[in-house]
Amino acid sequence: MQKQMEKSCTLLVHFDKGAPSLANEIKEALEGNDVPLKIDALKKAVMLLLNGETIPQLFITIIRYVLPSEDHTIQKLLLLYLEIIEKTDARGKVLPEMILICQNLRNNLQHPNEYIRGVTLRFLCRLNEVEIIEPLIPSIVENLEHRHPFVRRNAILAVMSLYKLPDGQNLLDQAPEIIEKVLSTEQDHSSKRNAFLMLFNCSQERAVNYLFTHIDRINDWGEQLQMVVLELIRKVCRSNKAEKGKYIKIIISLLNAPSTAVIYECASTLVSLSSAPTAIRAAASTYSQLLLSQSDNNVKLIVLDRLNELKSSHREIMVELVMDVLRALSSPNLDIRRKTLDIALELITPRNVDEVVLMLKKEVVKTQSGELEKNGEYRQMLVQAIHTCAIKFPEVASTVVHLLMDFLGDANVASALDVVVFVREIIETNPKLRVSIITRLLDTFYQIRAARVCSCALWIIGEYCLSLSEVESGIATIKQCLGDLPFYTAAAEEGEAQDASKSSQPVNVAAASSRRPAILADGTYATQSAALETAMSPPTLVQGSLTSVGNLRSLILSGDFFLGAVVACTLTKLILRLEEVQPSRVEVNKATTQALLIMVSMLQLGQSPVLPHPIDSDSHDRVILCIRLLSNTGDEIRKIWLQSCRESFVKMLAEKQLQETEEIKAKAQISHAQPDDLIDFYHLKSRKGMSQLELEDEVQDDLKRATGEFTKDGDDANKLNRILQLTGFSDPVYAEAYVTVHHYDIVLDVTVINRTKDTLQNLCLELATMGDLKLVERPQNYTLAPESSKQIKANIKVSSTETGVIFGNIVYETSSNVLERTVVVLNDIHIDIMDYISPASCADAAFRTMWAEFEWENKVAINTVIQDEKEFLNHIIKSTNMKCLTPPSALEGECGFLAANLYAKSVFGEDALVNVSIEKQVDGKLSGYIRIRSKTQGIALSLGDKITLKQKGAA
Repeated sequence: MQKQMEKSCTLLVHFDKGAPSLANEIKEALEGNDVPLKIDALKKAVMLLLNGETIPQLFITIIRYVLPSEDHTIQKLLLLYLEIIEKTDARGKVLPEMILICQNLRNNLQHPNEYIRGVTLRFLCRLNEVEIIEPLIPSIVENLEHRHPFVRRNAILAVMSLYKLPDGQNLLDQAPEIIEKVLSTEQDHSSKRNAFLMLFNCSQERAVNYLFTHIDRINDWGEQLQMVVLELIRKVCRSNKAEKGKYIKIIISLLNAPSTAVIYECASTLVSLSSAPTAIRAAASTYSQLLLSQSDNNVKLIVLDRLNELKSSHREIMVELVMDVLRALSSPNLDIRRKTLDIALELITPRNVDEVVLMLKKEVVKTQSGELEKNGEYRQMLVQAIHTCAIKFPEVASTVVHLLMDFLGDANVASALDVVVFVREIIETNPKLRVSIITRLLDTFYQIRAARVCSCALWIIGEYCLSLSEVESGIATIKQCLGDLPFYTAAAEEGEAQDASKSSQPVNVAAASSRRPAILADGTYATQSAALETAMSPPTLVQGSLTSVGNLRSLILSGDFFLGAVVACTLTKLILRLEEVQPSRVEVNKATTQALLIMVSMLQLGQSPVLPHPIDSDSHDRVILCIRLLSNTGDEIRKIWLQSCRESFVKMLAEKQLQETEEIKAKAQISHAQPDDLIDFYHLKSRKGMSQLELEDEVQDDLKRATGEFTKDGDDANKLNRILQLTGFSDPVYAEAYVTVHHYDIVLDVTVINRTKDTLQNLCLELATMGDLKLVERPQNYTLAPESSKQIKANIKVSSTETGVIFGNIVYETSSNVLERTVVVLNDIHIDIMDYISPASCADAAFRTMWAEFEWENKVAINTVIQDEKEFLNHIIKSTNMKCLTPPSALEGECGFLAANLYAKSVFGEDALVNVSIEKQVDGKLSGYIRIRSKTQGIALSLGDKITLKQKGAA
């Protein structure tokens, strides 16, 4: 006979098992008269039972010494004990000694104390043995009219669980009528909720009738009952869509309920049931109100997720609420602010962009107060948001660009870098703003402290200073920030050894100005500052007066020769422009000489022993190139420097715009309707007795049907790929599994077929896992008739993105030989990391930052039969489910080399970075490395294994 299914567990307590003598100690304590000792012994008995011990000798002791006790704690523990002991024998028959329990339960149900009655009724909800419950039915029904609501609400639940038993309808066929009568007279909110829940589960028609009979008083019902009403509405509407309209009116009336939980459920129910603009608008405004009224950050994040879902399906309605959504920026939590900005940026239209940008500007100004530690990070988010607005709608750029330029000298380098990138893009896309931006940039250039920001700002100065006054101002600004020349002298070098250990005091400015500038031990002038932005710079270069800070000088003296090369290139461009706009050759020659002197001084500093690191060869060659160019200018070279750079930048912006447009197109849902679908004309619809909301809902359903949104065509081929054969066709038991991967768990739907002529008893699917996988439930035993099949489900919890392995076997006994168990070993199931990572985008700056921060790297050598670099790159992208961040234009041409960055994100929020570097050998083969970096070891190793498996061929 088939064994019973494993019973559900209602109680879990961790307990370390003690010595075998523990059972005797428990027995002694239970037989005594000390109540605290009895309570302690009962707790131990319950915990031992929960952890697999049987302790049969305790049962009679408990019946004799514990059952008569009047102590409430003992009675509660006694019910827990009775709940978990075995009440049936091997054949499923109730044990005879349970009659003793039955008498005690009847006494408890008629006990004068309402607590004893209530907990006993609650205990009966978890009993499945009809033989025990049947004699108690009259007592249960009597308790429905008890004076205390605690007893009544548990009595209703007991009736519901009794009615839901396999023979429940025969035991108490009048249950729905009795409960309906109770519901009509009941005043306690909790009891009403339980009664309505019973009707909802056992007699849906009665629940619906009660709802419509008392529809006028629905707003006065308690929160619990209103939640059950919403659950009923969802269930009824799913099965009977024709009556959806009148239920939606009930939901909209419940939107005014005092409980926020009910309001949230109402909004969710509206969205799930209807696409009518009125309903969606009501739901969206409800979410917006909750977003502002709730203080809990988790609630805010959940509501923002709901708004994000509405944004993708009903954008035109969400556009109206963009300012309400933006009010959530008042929360100090960065995650909430980030989500809010992401939603708002996709709801910008020409009509609301001015309002949105004004709000963002106010928020940027607020970040200047140093109250919050994460102000810099928040400012960076705001700058990126304003940048997006200004690119989409260039007319708003003029209102924000000057405000943002105040933050070029921001202590948060990432924020300042975002500002300068924004300025660089705006100055190209908005020609009208060029003059004012350049003027403001030259005025604020001295405030910039970060080398990367300086480099970008210098490029802007070199490219967009076009008039004579702008070019001259540009050269003067750079000279001023570099300070007096030379950067270092031979005299300083001699004094270096003696003065290295001494700290030079700042020299008085008045004294310094009355005589020749004094040169300090580090090669700087006493009247010139060498304050450094970076902490890594040597202390000898920090000395000097802070009266006139030269930011470029400070950075170059700290050893940043890349910036020095950028300065040289910018000066070269400015001199070439000066030649075009300055009629006086004397002025041009003078400026050229000064620029050459600066470059030579830079080379001299780079090759001196003053700095711990000499100038790198790239920067050295770049500066030398600039010197040669200024010494001998040709028209072809001039064209390259003054035109080609700008053309490349314009092309880069155009590509970026094209990529964004393509992404938007890809996101757009493409729905197809069948050519023979029924067309339902709105104007020919019957409007008899229909409200405006019901009409709207009907129309939206028709539109969805017409555009094919209701038809979900599954990928059948993909489904077949997920069926894995676990045993061979010749095995006595054949098994195959259909693997469904959800975000945080895996469901194995295993089909087991008995191929023999024997009945297989105690058949058990035993599974084990490797990696970050965990089995959720214990395996159960089944009995399989000859040539029959069984569907067995197994749930596996996933905690990280790592390739895991599920392995195991099927164990069974045959009826011919019960003592011998047969084992069939199953094939391993490999859980693919590709199910957990998806292509994603990130900015180049963010990619570089993560690449530098992530500690796990896996380096895979390229070993493939593919001979084309781009074909191999495409093969890797397809195999790893990643996105190529390197634009197509950067991959054009044939040079025998290829480098590209790939990026993906896992469902757990982990980042996966890949760099592919390929070189084509003389014999046509590809060589190089694929480097994977991640914050977690699992992704780095699993992706590496995947690439190693997949890279050898195009298969």
